[in-house]
Amino acid sequence: MRTPFIAGNWKMNNTPAQAKALLNELLPLVADATCRVAVCVPYICLPGVAAQLNGTKVLCGAQNLSQFESGAHTGEVSADMLTAVGTQCVIIGHSERRADDADTDARVNAKLKVALAHNLIPVVCVGESLAQREAGQTDALVRDQTLAALADIAAADVAKTVFAYEPIWAIGTGKTATADEAQRVCKLVRDTIATAFGQATADQVIVQYGGSMNAANCDELMAQPDIDGGLIGGASLKAADFARIVDSAKEGRGA
Repeated sequence: MRTPFIAGNWKMNNTPAQAKALLNELLPLVADATCRVAVCVPYICLPGVAAQLNGTKVLCGAQNLSQFESGAHTGEVSADMLTAVGTQCVIIGHSERRADDADTDARVNAKLKVALAHNLIPVVCVGESLAQREAGQTDALVRDQTLAALADIAAADVAKTVFAYEPIWAIGTGKTATADEAQRVCKLVRDTIATAFGQATADQVIVQYGGSMNAANCDELMAQPDIDGGLIGGASLKAADFARIVDSAKEGRGA
């Protein structure tokens, strides 16, 4: 049985003091969560957030990591640095990183290998732009991004990898794929993994939906058989809304 996973992506929001205040509000609301929960926060917030989350059910996550272990890579943060301050999971290949910071498919694959080697839970993002959707490229693009991310990775590690389908046209726009379409593409991710690594491996993979899931639409999205959670942007900055999404994710769904 797959345990749902709700991960908040705070993006470039919240100072350490603001992070502490938000978690003070959030933690009592999700204390009884039966799903897996994480907040992925700016680098500067990681030490304080990790300390505050210690002993709770909520995981401390980063929004990126370097594909390099160390060295002359100014501005980068390594997996060792993340784990040293208590980071437990990490987002890889978010569309904003792909667009703004040249996170190519090859770089996503390299970062995934590093995350797995350091026992970080990886959340790998895949998804299409509006232009790609209108051109009928959604399925081919999502399939290609999924396979490229998993190149030269063993099935046992694939099973540990979380995927987040994030239609780029639905991020921060208030637009959301219909529940049926979100289910279809999340199933496509799982079917792609099944073809490459076997159905047993695919059945273990958590597939999140990451396109403007919020307190109003989470129940319908989470009711879909191949949507195992959400990568939550704006709603993760509001404790009550994020807690409502967490509450929609019930343990024991799926395979």
